[in-house]
Parts: sequence; C-alpha cells; structure tokens
Amino acid sequence: MNSIVLITKAEKDYELIASGGGKKVERYGKYILVRPDPGAIWSRSGGDEIWKNFDAEFIRKGEKGEWRPARGNDIKKVLPESWEINFGDLIFQIKPTSFKHTGLFPEQEPNWTWMTELIKKSDRPIKVLNLFAYTGGATLACAKAGAEVIHLDASKKAIEWARENAKISGLEEKPVRWILDDASIFLKREIKRGNKYDAIIMDPPSFGHGPSGQLWKIEEDFLKLMELCRDVLSPAPLFFLINGYASGYSPIAYGNNLEFLTQKFGGQVEAGELVIEESNSKRLMPAGIFARWKS
Repeated sequence: MNSIVLITKAEKDYELIASGGGKKVERYGKYILVRPDPGAIWSRSGGDEIWKNFDAEFIRKGEKGEWRPARGNDIKKVLPESWEINFGDLIFQIKPTSFKHTGLFPEQEPNWTWMTELIKKSDRPIKVLNLFAYTGGATLACAKAGAEVIHLDASKKAIEWARENAKISGLEEKPVRWILDDASIFLKREIKRGNKYDAIIMDPPSFGHGPSGQLWKIEEDFLKLMELCRDVLSPAPLFFLINGYASGYSPIAYGNNLEFLTQKFGGQVEAGELVIEESNSKRLMPAGIFARWKS
C-alpha cells in the first residue's frame, strides 16, 4: 500500500484563502465565506484584513447554525441563496446550508481527475456505482469521461441538487440513474438481480439515516457494506475508491479493506490524506482521507 497526499490548489472560482483558530476563509466565485473547521488547530494565516473582508460567516447554533453577514443584519442583502461556479472542469451550484456545507467538497478534485483518466484510458464501457453520492462531483466527472453511472443517496434534496449540477454542467443527457435508497438495501437487490459494476465510489458518513429511517453507524455497518460491494463487482473491475470526510479513522484502515482486490486482480492500493493548499500561505489544510485501488 502506497501512502500519498492529494493536494487541491486554487482555481479561478475557488480558493482557500486562509485558515487557523478553528476556522477557514474560502472564496466561491465572487463570494468569500468563513466557516468553522475544528481541524484548523493552528494560528491564523494572513493578516487582519483577510479575516475581516468576507461576505458571510457560519455561526453554530446547536446541531445546526446560520449564516451572518460581515456587516449589517440581513444576510439576503449580501449573499444569494445560490450561485454557480466552475470547478474541476464542471459547474456546481453553491448553496450555503444550515449545516455549514456549500455543496462542494473541493478536496475531491484530484480523485475526479484520477477516475476520469482511468475511464478514458479503458478500452471498454465502464459502469460506475457511486454510493453516498451527495451533490454528484464524482458522478459528473465519471459521466463526462464516458462512463454509465448509478448515483445513489439517501437524501432527496441531495439528489435534486446533483441533478441540477448535471444540468448546468451540460451532462443532463449522460447515462446517469439517480436513485433514492439505502446503500445496503440497494446492494442486496443488485446482488439478487445479478447486476455488476466495474467501479465503486463511496463516501460513507460516520452516522446517518436512510430514506426510510434506516440507521447507519460506520463502526457497525461499514464492513457489511464492503462485503456487499464485493458481490457486485464485475469480473474485471477498474477502480474502487473510499473517502472519509469525518469518520475519524486512518486512511490505512480503509486501504486494508481494499487488499482483497490486489489479491484477486493485482493492481495497486493507495491511501492517504486529502488536503487543500492555501492561496495566501501555501499551508496545507487537512480535509479528509481516502483509499483507492486501480487495476
């Protein structure tokens, strides 16, 4: 297993400007947002002007929170409900939510590039299963590269958001099936149907609920999910990617779950951190973990 760090750098419509003191400053298009980040346990980078010159800041209130403008009291006067940005050769609709998220996880861009290259180099049709697919960055990258994609999430709103991203990215007519379901229940049905996939992507949460209230706990359900995934892999799989945004595990733990692929098909497993480079200081901001296998 190789250990690597994948770095996302600033683009025209997105940059991590500064971080520290449990917060980060980001630019999405022309809007600058400040969000909490408990991983930023270092002194703030950049000067006072950077930390004062923003459009809106997310303030926690219990489990959720609210966005507050830097000046005045009316957030609607400074921040639209949504806007579009170009990122990673795709177009995303940014919508600041009550859970601090914006709909984009920019640290995933190197993984999108990796998947795109593998699909384009393949000399056969590729069928991809994207589990816990959220707003569809990986789905859109794979579809644009020419793959058929099953996009599955337990949130109807997330699927609607992902479909909007597909539309504005010009990928509305690509072969993507949008499925609202519990991941484990769906996989069990696919096993019975005999359906197979050449590639699997997943970003399992630490805790969550399916569309019908099914409880998900990663410490209890992840291994069962991996066993189901084994049974829907095609005889010649292309890649398998596991992401961890807030799981609390080591990337090596995820990488160990992909060893069965090298034992059966050869190939290579890589595991490590996803980081974003600050445009201001070049400091690296940890943003998640991953493990991936390719044939």
